[in-house]
Amino acid sequence: MLIFRYLARDLLSSTFAVCTVLLLVILSGRFVKYLAQAAAGELDAGILLAVIGYRLPGFLELILPLAFFLGVLLAYGRFYVQNEMTVMIACGMSQARLVAYTMIPSVLVALFVAWLSFDVGPSGLRKAEALLTAQKERGELDGMVGSHFYPLQGGRGVTYAEEVDDKGIMTDVFLAENNPDAVDGKQLVLVVAEKGRQHKADPKQPGYLILENGYRIQGIPGQADYQITRFEEYGQRLSKPKKRGRRAKADTLTTNDLLNSDKKAHIAALQWRFSVPILVLVVTLLAIPLSKTNPRKGRFARMLPAVLLYVIYLVILNAARGAVEDGKISSDLGLWWVHAVFLFISLALLYLPVLKQRLKNNKVLVAE
Repeated sequence: MLIFRYLARDLLSSTFAVCTVLLLVILSGRFVKYLAQAAAGELDAGILLAVIGYRLPGFLELILPLAFFLGVLLAYGRFYVQNEMTVMIACGMSQARLVAYTMIPSVLVALFVAWLSFDVGPSGLRKAEALLTAQKERGELDGMVGSHFYPLQGGRGVTYAEEVDDKGIMTDVFLAENNPDAVDGKQLVLVVAEKGRQHKADPKQPGYLILENGYRIQGIPGQADYQITRFEEYGQRLSKPKKRGRRAKADTLTTNDLLNSDKKAHIAALQWRFSVPILVLVVTLLAIPLSKTNPRKGRFARMLPAVLLYVIYLVILNAARGAVEDGKISSDLGLWWVHAVFLFISLALLYLPVLKQRLKNNKVLVAE
């Protein structure tokens, strides 16, 4: 048990370190994307952390298998380089026992990934999609902030306000749009006003941008034939918020809904949820032989081919899911054949050297 605790502690610490780094990279990239959308007025800045938090279980679901795979490679690679594994083997550590000791934490990680895959991940993704959908269905100027240009729907114009207070009152407003009543479509309408606000009598109907104390300039750019109108109050009709269809994505459905569905996309999504924890177990068996390295070559000697093999595994698994969704592969065959192929590869890497060594020893005994 002392050796098991030593192996498990080093293995889980390496996994935690790799998982932390990968998670920070993915979260920072996703946060930058959402922050850019918030700066453009497409998202409310107040929901960014909530969306990231809801997406976190889904990120962990995909990161943990890779983190554990790299954790095995790094931890056991160090043991081989420092000859600790050689000492363990000389003291009676068989390959079967090493596999058993490694599979115990692997099963725990696989169970945690299964919990994320079957329950927490879809629930978080469902809540995140609901928040993002609500943001997409906002009015044209909802969430407007000062000193930013905001395009109007359909590309018909742009608006700008120097300042926007907490109540939505705009100061020094500028509005430019193509005149929809013009025959040639070349007329441009410019509106400048001291203040402005949105007015919505009915949430189901398009609202109005009410401007106060300003000028409306209408004409064709480059020509002197234009019209200037001064106003105390001017109403500009806004487009009706687009209602987006909330068609349930397979990844957001509960596992129970997927079990009760016979749609190909839902079957593929269900098999994917089973595949993620299976992936943890299979790549653990792959990592054990791939971590064996010559001390003279260093612990990173086999890191690149091991990562390439993992990437190939994941790409084929994702391609098989797409093939099931498109009906190119039978749902009975599904994604299971991919796991079977890589399980065979891992067992071959584990036991072929042992079989070769036994055959060699038998030949030596026969020759004697």
